Amino acid sequence: MGYRILLADDEEALRFLLTETLEDEGYQLTEAGDGQQAIDLLMKQEFDLLILDYMMPEKTGVEICEWVRQSKTANRETPVLLLTAKAQQTDRDQAMLAGVTAYMTKPFSPMQLVTIVEGLLEK
Repeated sequence: MGYRILLADDEEALRFLLTETLEDEGYQLTEAGDGQQAIDLLMKQEFDLLILDYMMPEKTGVEICEWVRQSKTANRETPVLLLTAKAQQTDRDQAMLAGVTAYMTKPFSPMQLVTIVEGLLEK
């Protein structure tokens, strides 16, 4: 497979679980612990998928998505999966307006994540 995925989440335990799960499926993961780290990585590297937590220090997943969609980086059209505990329709609407491709509410199973990731990368 070899798809490159940026995973930005401030919860280290969740990052570890998701990285292990996705690497077992053959994906290459780069991790960021906050929104600014994610933006720094997006300016330097090209990714096939961005997995962003909604609520992070420095920048939220929605703010990162807005930034990337307006940027001149190679990641401008990259699919974005937003992970969140925020299940309100207004949060979902805000995310979609920012250019989020898919929205996944916590808690979820690792296999649900794999299924969504596979679907986003096949587009």
